[in-house]
Amino acid sequence: MHVKKGDLVQVIAGKDKGAKGRVIAALPRESRVVVEGVNMIKKHSKETHQGPRGAKTGGVQSMEAPLHVSNVKKLKDDKPADKKPAEQKAEGGAEETGGDS
Repeated sequence: MHVKKGDLVQVIAGKDKGAKGRVIAALPRESRVVVEGVNMIKKHSKETHQGPRGAKTGGVQSMEAPLHVSNVKKLKDDKPADKKPAEQKAEGGAEETGGDS
């Protein structure tokens, strides 16, 4: 898949065409992604009394439904992603050794 969790994407097809958002979850087995604030659905849940903490309230909840990955386009991010600590150490170590010799 060309997108992963945290990427900024734009929807290029479907009812939410043109919408932009971040990828909340990637589902590679189904070739789908969940995008924040896009493809909102209403889910009806019934009140239950099962579980360790007792009752779960019922009602209508809004949530994002998965989109097919072919319907989203990856966008350039405004800020570059933070590097992993291991990569920063490797770069910092290379600079120190280069300056000594």
